[in-house]
Amino acid sequence: MSDTRRLRVVHCPVNTAGVPWANVQALRARGVDAQLVVFNRYKLHPEADWSLERRGGLALRQLTQWRALLQLLPRTDVFHFYFGLTLVPQSVQFPILRALRKKSVLHYLGSDIRGKAPAELAFGKKAGAQVVGSYDAIRWVPEAEVIPPGIDVHSIVPAPPPADRKRPVILHAPSSRRRKGTDHVLAACDGLDADILLVEGLHHAEAFERYREADIVVDQLNAGWYGLFAIECMALGKPVVTFLHDEAVRRTEEAFGMPVPIVSATK
Repeated sequence: MSDTRRLRVVHCPVNTAGVPWANVQALRARGVDAQLVVFNRYKLHPEADWSLERRGGLALRQLTQWRALLQLLPRTDVFHFYFGLTLVPQSVQFPILRALRKKSVLHYLGSDIRGKAPAELAFGKKAGAQVVGSYDAIRWVPEAEVIPPGIDVHSIVPAPPPADRKRPVILHAPSSRRRKGTDHVLAACDGLDADILLVEGLHHAEAFERYREADIVVDQLNAGWYGLFAIECMALGKPVVTFLHDEAVRRTEEAFGMPVPIVSATK
């Protein structure tokens, strides 16, 4: 009799930008027993199946994390880690999983690797596989697999702007003004016959509703690529402007056989 038990995958220990939660939902739709376990719920992306509500000093936080790992080990086949973080210290996390014949994935999300030296990222080779979200990020971890972030487009209804609107609305939603180049965005919009709408500090669901108001969306002018924010806005039918590295555009278009549907801009 064949083993028909579903693959059991735990994504952990953060929900940065909502990417882990989106991946869990996609796996569930394909019949995988997937769940998201986080240290603590994020304000902007609180989604998770289990929050450890990690509190206190280092010793208490470690105790909470070790207890969670011991609970998860017997009922997990694959541990999918994000943002360079593991449930317990990396020095023991990967040896434990290998000894118990558990698979592991280390999934980088951008700012956790950008600008770092190879020696700073060498720990990732201890995982069974490494993943980055773009052909821009792969320059930091050349041996990684590229899996672009995704969203459930079936749940998104396009939101064209009102036909009688007199002035276009330019929307910018920085998670960090410094990293997104917000000062340059505001300076470029100054003097235009347009209204600028800044979306900051909101829960993701609330922020998403604000995105519907935009005529044009400006993502960022520093990083060189785009993320879930741009993808969501494109799904809403909004033209997106962001800074794109030419080499990453070339490799992406070569890999997927289509143009990158974003307007590239510089400061």
